[in-house]
Amino acid sequence: MTRLSELGESHVLERILSHNRSGSQVIIGPGDDAAVTAVDGNLVSTADMLVENEDFTRAWLDWGRLGIKAAAQNLSDVCVMGARPHGLLVSLAVPNSTEIEDLEALFAGIVAEAGRAGEELGCEIPIIGGDLSSSGLIVIAITALGTVADHAAITRSGARTGDSIYLAGTIGRAAAGLDLLFAGVDGNAGNDGNAGDARNDPQLDESLTTLITTQLAPQPDYAAVLNMGAASAMIDVSDGLSTDLGRIASASGVHARIDRASLQELIDELLPAARHLVGAIEGAESDGVTAQSAAEAEELALTWVLNGGEDHGFVASSAQFDTPPVGWRRIGEMRVGNGVSLDGAPVPTSGFSHFGK
Repeated sequence: MTRLSELGESHVLERILSHNRSGSQVIIGPGDDAAVTAVDGNLVSTADMLVENEDFTRAWLDWGRLGIKAAAQNLSDVCVMGARPHGLLVSLAVPNSTEIEDLEALFAGIVAEAGRAGEELGCEIPIIGGDLSSSGLIVIAITALGTVADHAAITRSGARTGDSIYLAGTIGRAAAGLDLLFAGVDGNAGNDGNAGDARNDPQLDESLTTLITTQLAPQPDYAAVLNMGAASAMIDVSDGLSTDLGRIASASGVHARIDRASLQELIDELLPAARHLVGAIEGAESDGVTAQSAAEAEELALTWVLNGGEDHGFVASSAQFDTPPVGWRRIGEMRVGNGVSLDGAPVPTSGFSHFGK
């Protein structure tokens, strides 16, 4: 293993850029003072960061998965605007003691997720530039660029009273995975059949580790955005359904009413993890599951679905379809008023927020 301090910046860049894929839109790529690309349409820009001890910890650091996550959270923001990704600017700050193989794994993860998104969306998404620096903590900052035709960008402010609310992808899985990691469940348990303290139940192990994988390396359903076609409003669910749907409602001046029954399938998928965390597994082994523990598990799973972010599912409002587009499910309706409700009961905004508000 070779540390970055043994190589120097030029050799580090040479190693990590060897994983990059170019694109036909790139006129001048990495290696010059700035990149030059051919843009077809209006430019869409977004930026996001992953900061050690704020967004992830060394305790469960997987460099390849971290690269996937960093790319996914940026590409999903471009897609949800109705744009096609155009390229990525990747800036990294890492300790001098970082091993080059780890940094290559990170970069390969970014490239792999960009490639997966490109395949689903029918476009090339190269890394066109960035920056590299040393730091006491790991910081990954990506700027994603995309293109969209005139007047075709989808915003948060276009939802109308009477629109149906649709969801693509998953919600709640990454939040469940995060709670499992904090509880000490091994995210690599699927490789050896032992999920930390998960009672060595292979079926349970898989149900837990798949949720952890969603937290560490989310897989947005980029193609679903293309299938939706014309939406009146859309948002990436990165901070939780209650928060992000609330942002659409606030920007559009409408009330978002969620039908709880439409979320039940998502809730049921999370119940094994919820039961594990509320201690219902021990009860199940001795035929002692109580009504209270079952209710607590159901409530925890519902909380993950309503408030958990980082799956990077998509929520859109649109005139109702007879049959939802491929990859989408109807979960509610926009009505007169403001805020978000679940079967008519107000839902407080409880998703993720930096600085605690």
